[in-house]
Amino acid sequence: MTRGTGLGALCWPELDGSAVTLLVPLGAVEQHGPHLPLDTDIRIADAVARRAQPRLAGDRPDSELFIVAPGLPYGASGEHEGFPGTVSLGHEALRLVLVEYGRSACRWARRIVFVNGHGGNGRTLVDAVRLLRYEGREVAWFACGHPGGDAHAGDTETSVLLNLSPDDVRLSEAVAGNRAPIAELLSPMRSGGVAAVSANGVLGDPTTATADRGGTLLAGFADALVAAVGRWDVDERGLLRGGAAA
Repeated sequence: MTRGTGLGALCWPELDGSAVTLLVPLGAVEQHGPHLPLDTDIRIADAVARRAQPRLAGDRPDSELFIVAPGLPYGASGEHEGFPGTVSLGHEALRLVLVEYGRSACRWARRIVFVNGHGGNGRTLVDAVRLLRYEGREVAWFACGHPGGDAHAGDTETSVLLNLSPDDVRLSEAVAGNRAPIAELLSPMRSGGVAAVSANGVLGDPTTATADRGGTLLAGFADALVAAVGRWDVDERGLLRGGAAA
């Protein structure tokens, strides 16, 4: 088996008898300002998982596999529903999807890591992964992000997309949104969503973004995922320590 192959391209005998760690990208379909594609979050999560996979596989025996699953592109994005294009499953439906996914995949996978690209999925991941772990399954999640990054569709995400998918970034449409600290925005966002605090859906400033910084950020996310999976230290939220705080 080619170690870089994703789950969808494999046949079942290639997995039979192996100790599999399954990396499952999780994102959202939601507005990302007037300049970024709606599927930004799953693109980032998938890229991080795919960059980490060959490093995790390394020189391990053929019986120990690290595999990237087809991503789960929809998430809990209710805070963005004031903008066209957003499709949110909501907390309860997403929780059920993650729990049933974990129960099914853990019949043959030794471990599962949900690689999360959307902060709004955090509450749901905590609930789902706690239940799966309570049931005795070795499941955890990882947050793609870094301390100090802006909240949404600003410099951080725009830089990463400029590195990943430059042709899909509408730089001519990139303008700053609300740059207040996220802690100051939480209260009005709870009642009115992102639209209540930012008319263009941006929380941050995308005009400073660069592809080079995006490459550095992606490499840092992948480094953190490799280290976190290698350490496998799971906190009380089911989060792998070593990733970004969520």
